[in-house]
Amino acid sequence: MIRLLFPIWSGRQRLANLLRCCSKNSLLDQGVQVHAASLRMGFGFDLMLSNDLIEMYSKCGVMDTASLVFDRMTERNVVSWTALMCGHLQNGNARATLSLFFQMVFSCLKPNEYTFSTNFKACGILNVPEIGMKIHGMCVLTGFETVPVVGNSIVDMYSKCGRINEAVMMFNVLPVKNLISWNTMLAGYTLAGQGEKALLWFHRMLENGEIPDEYTLTTVLKACSRLGKIREGSMIHGFLITSGFPCSGKAAIAGSLIDLYVKCGNLAEARRVFNQIGEKNVISWSALILGYAQEGNLAEAIELFEQLQNNSKQVDGFVLSSMMGVFSDFALVEQGKQMHAYAVKVPSGSEISVSNSIVDMYLKCGLLDEAERLFNEMPARNVVSWTVMITGYGKHGIGKEAIRLFNQMQSNNIEPDGVTYLATLSACSHSGLIKEGEEYFSQLCRNRWVKPGIEHYACMVDLLGRDGRLKEAKDLIENMPLKPNVGIWQTLLSACRVHGNLQLGKEVGQNLLTLDGENPVNYVMISNIYAEAGYWKEYEQVREMAKAKGLRKEAGRSWVEIDKVVHFFYGGDDTHPMIDKIHQVLKEMERRMKEEMGYVHGVKFALRDIDEESKVESLRVHSEKLAIGLALCHGGWDEARVIRVFKNLRICGDCHDFIKCLSKIVKVVFVVRDANRFHQFKDGLCSCRDYW
Repeated sequence: MIRLLFPIWSGRQRLANLLRCCSKNSLLDQGVQVHAASLRMGFGFDLMLSNDLIEMYSKCGVMDTASLVFDRMTERNVVSWTALMCGHLQNGNARATLSLFFQMVFSCLKPNEYTFSTNFKACGILNVPEIGMKIHGMCVLTGFETVPVVGNSIVDMYSKCGRINEAVMMFNVLPVKNLISWNTMLAGYTLAGQGEKALLWFHRMLENGEIPDEYTLTTVLKACSRLGKIREGSMIHGFLITSGFPCSGKAAIAGSLIDLYVKCGNLAEARRVFNQIGEKNVISWSALILGYAQEGNLAEAIELFEQLQNNSKQVDGFVLSSMMGVFSDFALVEQGKQMHAYAVKVPSGSEISVSNSIVDMYLKCGLLDEAERLFNEMPARNVVSWTVMITGYGKHGIGKEAIRLFNQMQSNNIEPDGVTYLATLSACSHSGLIKEGEEYFSQLCRNRWVKPGIEHYACMVDLLGRDGRLKEAKDLIENMPLKPNVGIWQTLLSACRVHGNLQLGKEVGQNLLTLDGENPVNYVMISNIYAEAGYWKEYEQVREMAKAKGLRKEAGRSWVEIDKVVHFFYGGDDTHPMIDKIHQVLKEMERRMKEEMGYVHGVKFALRDIDEESKVESLRVHSEKLAIGLALCHGGWDEARVIRVFKNLRICGDCHDFIKCLSKIVKVVFVVRDANRFHQFKDGLCSCRDYW
């Protein structure tokens, strides 16, 4: 009898080995064949093989089949449950992981250390510290808190949920602190934006005799780059060189060094590190390419990308998405289209992240039809895909479409996250959908998985402010369970300016300066509300306060793409070779608007206590007008076409009125993207309905 069973059980082990090989190498077709063989051999309900099948299907991304195998099991153990939880987590469904965990607990089966660590990861991904604390309590009761893999997972969960103090407390009680424990704390501080503490923790780690690994060093370099601490980063670089650490052979370290020097504004050193790397990988290329792009040196960034293409390196999805992000930010339509054409030809171009970035690029360039077409053609969509499209509709002032998409997304069983809710609330605000915005905010407050953050409350303040309900907006800020930040007070101050509520504006302005007296934007906003009310003495006092502190706001600039060349303009710019022709065209347009529509300059937007004529002259040279003037010089204004202009700051009231009137007397449609949203000017009307 024993001799008869031996070959059968030997065959069972061979099937298990084959399934594990398929899991490791993501060989789905072969795994399905092994599954079929196990059924033919009578192992359809075998516990070990069923567990291996769940893992294989999970690793191959086929979660429906993995769940089906699990559901059909006549017997399950902790490995079965944990394998399916891991599968859901690896495939981006952390909620399903936590749901399974509680089902398992209710079925009276005890979790093991891997079950706990998997679910702590899920809590960190979903940012649900309350659930993480409950699971932590179970660990304490069952004694798993002292197991290193569980203890480190608890520290990581608290760090990722922004509970850094709880993470420190947990770290301090760990019976065994290994390198993973220290790395988790370093990453936690860096993620929380507390780079100074991350550096202190790094020194403490060295004093405790821990030897840093590649992950440690990349994390510390990231902390230095976020703080702009080039001195400390350079010291670490020097330590690496003197200790013989092979920087040029470690892709992550080399990429982090390049990123450090880029973020600290030392592109020359970044380029030197890049040139020293023997075998450059995509991380190094992308760090430098993005560095040049962020510095505004688009020509060098594009040239480097072309070198990367010619270097026989496989361009991955991260680089493609990053380059799309550059073209999105600068609204470079032609370059974006070329990158789209390139992405279609390479394997990584089919990744969802790349498709999402292409949709985002078309939306930010004002090509809504192209974005819709690509979105509808995507073979698979994730929560980011839907959020990108909802955001785009919101920025274009098409709030009802954004709401339709939000509802459709939920019908398709895609659960919205915090960013999706933010995009939907913002769309309601941009489109004046007050009632709908209040409903979605209430829905968010009731959501078990997603909790409203400060940005969601800021959207509600904007929504109430748009409706003139300034007192309600102020009450919301003062009574919300979160500490108000600069952004939410700025939102209320903008509403005070729109509605001319100087008294409340003064109070809000004082709150802003108390919170952040080093932010030049705050002084500009406060001075502007005084200027629009005609309080020139107070206006000058606020400006002098900012000047005394040496604060200067970012200069406004606009740009327009003509014949694949991007032209940038600053306010009062007289450096363009066609500047005389631009002024001539603008004055001709102004003359026609006065004759045909009685147009007058909105001199109140000059925001200076000077004579009327000087105010008019200062308004004529705003950057967005100069960009429009150049576009009109190329192609005229008698034929129907679209001119797209982009601005890094909010469009001013006079320019807004000017373009509205201009769209009435010419056949051109003007699409202007400012820092807040898109404005489509057509037949004397704007899509923002004069609230932006």
